[in-house]
Amino acid sequence: MAKLKSFIKIEGTLDGLTFYKGKEGYLIKTKGGVSARRIKNDPAFARTRENGSEFGQAATSGKQLRRAIIDLMSDAKDDLVTSRLTQALIKVKNADTTSPRGERSVAIGLESPEGRLALIGFNFNNNAILSSVLLTDYELNTTTGEIDIPSLIPIQNLNYPEGATHVSLESGFLNLDLSTDIKDLQLSPIVNLPIDATNTPVTLTPAAPASGSGNEFFFLKVAFFQEVNGTQYPLNNGAFNALQLIDVL
Repeated sequence: MAKLKSFIKIEGTLDGLTFYKGKEGYLIKTKGGVSARRIKNDPAFARTRENGSEFGQAATSGKQLRRAIIDLMSDAKDDLVTSRLTQALIKVKNADTTSPRGERSVAIGLESPEGRLALIGFNFNNNAILSSVLLTDYELNTTTGEIDIPSLIPIQNLNYPEGATHVSLESGFLNLDLSTDIKDLQLSPIVNLPIDATNTPVTLTPAAPASGSGNEFFFLKVAFFQEVNGTQYPLNNGAFNALQLIDVL
């Protein structure tokens, strides 16, 4: 792959060269390689087919997880969250030590401590890592999904963006069966606080424990707002909001 250094910006195919715009500017790649039919049928590409199958399974699992928490994630994600989550789930899939190669799955990988560890701590917005935004301790009750922050002084315990006047905190308790896509997401009431020097204990309790036969996922979200004439507006469309998967069972 090459980068095009020219004032002429081309997109499309010309003489076997494909010009396209990527995140790093205008790039070029050559047409060619092995045909899809050969990859699908040639025994020499058995490993390629296995890798492709497992990659697709991890990508599907990522889509299931993202859709299950869309109410949380809609304003707390970065542009690369889909690919980053897929890469994390590939590591989870690799923890499946029982399935044949080409059939390893995220669902089975999550049955092991190693698989769950590969996903715990995933930040959906890489521009707002939870540990860099929330600068105080919290406790999770995995039975109820409740998250307690014993002492929160917003002006001291938050790394808040310029212009923010208020902060909202919310927890999520998800039960997701990746093999059936049956899901149940329970959210806590949102706690909204002014960013000042008031010391406020915060308790985020989901409406009910999430039910189902799948894995349990626990989330903590911190979102920032700016108040103007008594109305709070999302700050920069959520660019500074943090959402982390804090535990998986």
